[in-house]
Amino acid sequence: MRRIFAVVAVLVLASGVGVVGGQAASAESGGPDRSIDGLPGSGPCSTDPPATHASLIPERLEVPIPYPRIIEVPFPAPETPTIRIDAPPLPADPCADPCPDLTNVPLPPATGLSSTLGLPQISANFTPFNFGIPVQGSGNGPLLPDPPVPAHPVTENAPLAPPLAAPRVGAVTMVAKETGASSVNRTDKRWQVDGTDLGIMWESEPGKIAVAFGDTVGRDFHPPGGQGQDWRSNVLAFSTDRNLSNGMSFDEMVQDSRCHAAEILGSRKLDNVEITTIPTSGFALGSRQYLSYMSIRTWNSIPGTMFTNHGGIAYSDDGGQTWTKDPYAQWDNIFGLARFQVTAMVPQGGYVYMFGTPNTRLGEIGLARVPEDQVLNKSAYQYWSSGTWTAVGGAASATPILSGPAGELSVRYDAGRDRWQMTYLDTAKTSITLRESAAPQGSWSESTPLVGVDRYPELYGGFIHPWSTDGELYFMLSTWSDYNVFLMRAELS
Repeated sequence: MRRIFAVVAVLVLASGVGVVGGQAASAESGGPDRSIDGLPGSGPCSTDPPATHASLIPERLEVPIPYPRIIEVPFPAPETPTIRIDAPPLPADPCADPCPDLTNVPLPPATGLSSTLGLPQISANFTPFNFGIPVQGSGNGPLLPDPPVPAHPVTENAPLAPPLAAPRVGAVTMVAKETGASSVNRTDKRWQVDGTDLGIMWESEPGKIAVAFGDTVGRDFHPPGGQGQDWRSNVLAFSTDRNLSNGMSFDEMVQDSRCHAAEILGSRKLDNVEITTIPTSGFALGSRQYLSYMSIRTWNSIPGTMFTNHGGIAYSDDGGQTWTKDPYAQWDNIFGLARFQVTAMVPQGGYVYMFGTPNTRLGEIGLARVPEDQVLNKSAYQYWSSGTWTAVGGAASATPILSGPAGELSVRYDAGRDRWQMTYLDTAKTSITLRESAAPQGSWSESTPLVGVDRYPELYGGFIHPWSTDGELYFMLSTWSDYNVFLMRAELS
């Protein structure tokens, strides 16, 4: 109900619909060349209507009303079959709908007094808030592998580097709408991805970028948020597009059926047990892909935040088609206060650095590192604690490298400048901010706002594209009112 009041209050400040990229995006203006460097058939359709931002006053709003339910919860979770198909090539004509029988099915027209008067259709969505009773599973779950051999890393000095000046940011423009209807990727037509968020990127192999998204819906999608049918906790796309000035085209998505993006990390979808599983970062070491994730217990905690079961690591040995959640590489959320629930992991110099915050978007930032060949071995992690790398005390020993509030980290190592970049949502400054440092532990520069709520009132995310340069920072932005993802460009000097 608080969400409804907030939306109504904003009407006075910002109502109506805006054209995407209207402030500077050449991809939306129709003038410059909109050619895309991805595979044939990828990229935008020239006859699609212009992408627009949804009004902050939604046409339809489902108000979740939780009710208590006691339920047996089997442990381990039952194993569900994994179905994958080879992604067929896209039609040569980007405007061709590859599956009109699936994506062009009309929905029943809106009826009732609200639609007649042009008012939001508000409905109650009664959802169970579960109190789980653990029970023994049926025995069809996966067999646990042997645990890693315990490691005993020594304590090492890790002094702070001198602080850098705050980044100098010039114009920040919206390049293109990346997902949903009228996006440069037409994901609603090609993969039944009508609404999604995040857009976490890493180089999965030379010349290819993987893009992981959060909760995703298809048919009957209606923002704000992920309202609609065909809910998947996450999906994964791939891109070889190097010309980001007019948008980032997707060559393919991991699919489980014709024109349907697959959920790559399963979840129980039981509120207050495990409602969903959300990717937080990704990286590749050799042929193996890694994905950090958070197991969300419930969204019904502090408004706008989340409560996790644990942060964890999954891996893929088949190019991202199928994933395994490692049973030992998990950081439990003890008393709801544990760090490293929402993490950004970056390989550099023989180590993988793990930047992490507690659940919610309000916590401080901690740091750990692990040798590249020990990523799944929790005992091999060293935590930065007051000038040292130490395993003593585990994750609880980590001292903050930055104070909060910080949410949804994205970290990149810029090899050309030997410099670290970090973006995150700073809820105190109501903006996505950028910092830089000469070392992962800091000292980190003062933050510089990239984009704030004055332009996009319900923004979040801010995930850096790995192929950004010293003069251009590309990042993915999500908005709750659109519940889709947009490519942004920031000029750096």
